[in-house]
Amino acid sequence: MSNKDLEVIIATDCGSTTTKAILIEKKGDTYRQTFRGEAPTTVEAPFEDVTKGVLNSITEVEELSGRKILDGENIITPNNGNTGADIYVSTSSAGGGLQMMVAGAVKAMTGESAQRCALGAGAIVMDVLASNDGRADHEKIERIRQLRPDMMLLSGGTDGGTITHVVELAQFLKAADPKPRLGASYKLPVIYAGNNKAHQQIKDILGDRTALIITENIRPSLERENLMPARHKIHDIFLEHVMQQAPGYPKLMKMVGAPIMPTPAAVGSMTEKFAKANKFNVLAVDIGGATTDVFSVFSGVFNRTVSANLGMSYSISNVMAETGLANILRWLPFDVEEQDLRNRLKNKMIRPTTIPQTVEDLQIEHAVAREALRLAFDQHKSLAVGLKGVQQERSISDAFEQTASGASLINIMRLDYVIGSGGILAHSPRRTQSMLMMIDAYQPEGVTRMAVDSIFMMPHLGVLAQISEKAALDVFYNDCLVRMGTCLAPKGLAKEGQVIMDWEVTAPGAKRLWGDLRFGDILHIPLEAAKAKLTARPAKGFDMGAGSGNKVEADIEGGVVGLVLDGRGRPFELPKSHSKRIADLNKWYKAMGMYPV
Repeated sequence: MSNKDLEVIIATDCGSTTTKAILIEKKGDTYRQTFRGEAPTTVEAPFEDVTKGVLNSITEVEELSGRKILDGENIITPNNGNTGADIYVSTSSAGGGLQMMVAGAVKAMTGESAQRCALGAGAIVMDVLASNDGRADHEKIERIRQLRPDMMLLSGGTDGGTITHVVELAQFLKAADPKPRLGASYKLPVIYAGNNKAHQQIKDILGDRTALIITENIRPSLERENLMPARHKIHDIFLEHVMQQAPGYPKLMKMVGAPIMPTPAAVGSMTEKFAKANKFNVLAVDIGGATTDVFSVFSGVFNRTVSANLGMSYSISNVMAETGLANILRWLPFDVEEQDLRNRLKNKMIRPTTIPQTVEDLQIEHAVAREALRLAFDQHKSLAVGLKGVQQERSISDAFEQTASGASLINIMRLDYVIGSGGILAHSPRRTQSMLMMIDAYQPEGVTRMAVDSIFMMPHLGVLAQISEKAALDVFYNDCLVRMGTCLAPKGLAKEGQVIMDWEVTAPGAKRLWGDLRFGDILHIPLEAAKAKLTARPAKGFDMGAGSGNKVEADIEGGVVGLVLDGRGRPFELPKSHSKRIADLNKWYKAMGMYPV
């Protein structure tokens, strides 16, 4: 079917607890999301059939829209007047999503490449095995046996290089004889994407014990990473093997008009399309109850990480353990006993569906969210790096610069757009709260636009983008993103009260805005215009992206929050003095209109 024929699209995302359906219709030349429905996911007992939840959510869309989409358990295609849809697409993370184990010869090289490959394909990486990971042989074998992944990715060695390590890893795998998570009578799929000289040995060792698939090396040379062939194999196996074993999925696969994608892979795909269409460097985050996913596209390179132990309910105690109570307390503009704070967070963990009842409770949740976002971003930065082990030619002058291979790809000054999703960001009572939480966690520099995906529609749109990029981007701009505005943050440090930037903003049909920004202040300027022009003149020693003290002219956008001018300096540190910290937090929260007075 050509894109021209697509006028009505129905899409679902089968999550662990909820299945969400959206209806997209072409209005004139633009695709818009018109109706949506939700139903509990039915992958577990007593139903054990994911399609029941899908049909229930589509039934709700039918009731709201008045369009007849279902004929019994079938979707009517193509659309005809007020009946049917042209295509049905779906993503899935039900039943725990795609769980993988990866192995590489050297942890910092092929091990990291294998991890990036699996994460980019939408998997949860349960463990990374490597010849030099510090574990004894029997411990590695025991670990493989304990974890029951959906599939395994084995890599190691550059093409034509040594085969000893990767053959050794295959021997461990054979000795462990692992079983897949789903389907007891079924062999574990193993993707081999390593040294091409080892193909025969790998076949001899694993050919009988596992469902072995051989593909191109993910690291054919030290200087090159080639992740896509292995990622495609992961998707193929996800559909052919893993999905086939999950309750009701064979039926669901017959209903869809495009391959089912794992939910995180679809979100990553949508992030990439958005970055490419606008030539932006993008950071997207999805903070959930148990895990936090971070996606980034910098200079066209996509990366994804999952922080499986950082979240706002089930994993809230892990956030507390990892960051420490002091780091959570530093964001609170009032005093609270450590024991009291600990009790409140533990209560949230054992009653994950509760919501804050007082402004104090809300501020505590926001403090935890800042730390969870910051920690997940730190983990992301450690994996979103250039290739390690690359030999570089250096002149004598270079030898004095300690720039090693494997430098982070994340350049916060070059970050153009931040997209937040997940309950705490999408459903905070005030949008200013979401925006300041992201500013505090990521500390953007220069000019950074910000938005939230208020109803988590990115998975639906990511899978739809396989069929029609225009439809996906139209809905993404018009119905999915809630534009919050732009953060302007000069990089540098000064004395409190010193003027650090003059600024001026002009927008079509709106009054000219201008003023100056003083160190230590936050200015919140309402601005709704979708497009505006900024001229900023930072003081000497401050950088807005064009070098110290240089004028910057940039396109910016307003939104439901508007402009936030952050004069707290970069790197940003809260005051050490207790009374000064409380006073500053109250001043900043008041300036942003964060909480009721």
